[in-house]
Amino acid sequence: MGNYEQLLERISRSAGLEEGDIKRKVEAKRAKLSGLISKEGAAQIVAAELGIVFDNERLKISELVQGMKRANVIGKIIKLNEVREFNKNGREGKVASFVLADDSANARVALWDSSHIELIEKGKLKEGDIVEISNASIRNGELHLSSFSDIKKSNEKLSDVVMENSLSEVKIRYVRVGQNIKTRALIMQIFEPRYFNDKNSGEKRAVLNLVLDDGSETIRAVLFGGEINKLGFKDDEIFSLEKFEEKKRDLIGEERYFSGNVRMNSFFNRAEVIINGIDETKVDEVIKELELKIK
Repeated sequence: MGNYEQLLERISRSAGLEEGDIKRKVEAKRAKLSGLISKEGAAQIVAAELGIVFDNERLKISELVQGMKRANVIGKIIKLNEVREFNKNGREGKVASFVLADDSANARVALWDSSHIELIEKGKLKEGDIVEISNASIRNGELHLSSFSDIKKSNEKLSDVVMENSLSEVKIRYVRVGQNIKTRALIMQIFEPRYFNDKNSGEKRAVLNLVLDDGSETIRAVLFGGEINKLGFKDDEIFSLEKFEEKKRDLIGEERYFSGNVRMNSFFNRAEVIINGIDETKVDEVIKELELKIK
């Protein structure tokens, strides 16, 4: 059952209405907003209009929806990342993160409050721990914990948690923020790389932006580090603009399978996909796909 279907079921149960009635209300809401809101977002508005709030209700990770302000979940820490320091717009601080999993899905959790970060720095939270999170906000498919949020160890037992994120092979037109996707698309545009120095190693690194088109719509894609190499660029072609332009001409119009996470670029107010996997397209696989569509 997908995210949207789970929401419909939950709203239907809470409101005492048929799922079909809820679905029609959602579609009407989306039509009124000219389709500028996802089905999940429209379902949340419908729920609020019906007097249903999820603020005090524990949700599965798969049920979390972009824009939630007080999400409550319980899960197992399956990957703990190093605490990082940052300096952004003159503001310095630390951020900690880990991957939380339950039996429905997993998601990244970002901790911004110093008291929460200390729990990790002092080893009070570690991989394998079951934790309960309250009042998290949901942004780009991630849980963000501020000073108003709470995190604590739980004695509950969890088994069969989702260790790997599932990929949805979808058309670009239908992607939504927070979704992990795989799409077969053409490279329509490649922009000049931007360079920066890694704060820890001091090494020069690059970030590359593409425009992908799968026939349904286009989307901006962002590549870091090794993913740029997977596209076909050698290091000397990445860090020399002259060589970069030569290689770029060969790649425009090429088709690949791209995997990644869809996030909202708040500066440009648009969805984009952060690429974490690139695979060659195989002619025999493409032919099989076309044959299945014909059938």
